[in-house]
Amino acid sequence: MAVHKGSEGTIKVGSNAVSELVSYSITENIDLIETTNITDSARTYSTGKTSWSGEVATNWDETDTNGQGALTIGASVALTFYPEGDSSSDTYYSGTALVTSLDKSADGEGLVTNTIGVTGTGALGTSTV
Repeated sequence: MAVHKGSEGTIKVGSNAVSELVSYSITENIDLIETTNITDSARTYSTGKTSWSGEVATNWDETDTNGQGALTIGASVALTFYPEGDSSSDTYYSGTALVTSLDKSADGEGLVTNTIGVTGTGALGTSTV
C-alpha cells in the first residue's frame, strides 16, 4: 500500500507552480436523481452530473505573479493538483476552474495567508505524469 505525505504535493496554474503552498483540497460530487415511484416503499436514486470544487491555501507571495497572481476573482484557470508530486508515474488531477473566492488574513503572530476557492467548469481529469 502506497502512502504519501502532504509535503509531496504541488499545484500548478497552467505550467506554473503556485508558490508558498500550505494546503489544498479537492471535492468531487455527483447529483442524485430521485427515481422513486408513488407505490415504492423506499426511495430510489440514479446518478446525474458530476461537479468539483477546491480550496488552495498559501502564505501570501505578491511576487508569484504566474501562480498566486493568476488566481484572481472571476479568473478561469487551468489547474493541476499533484498530491504525490510531479515526477514520472505520479497521479495528478486537472481541470478548468473559476476562482470564486479570495480571502487574505493575518494576525500579529503569523504570516499573511491567502485562501482561494475554485469551482470546476467541466470534468476533473485524472492521469499520471
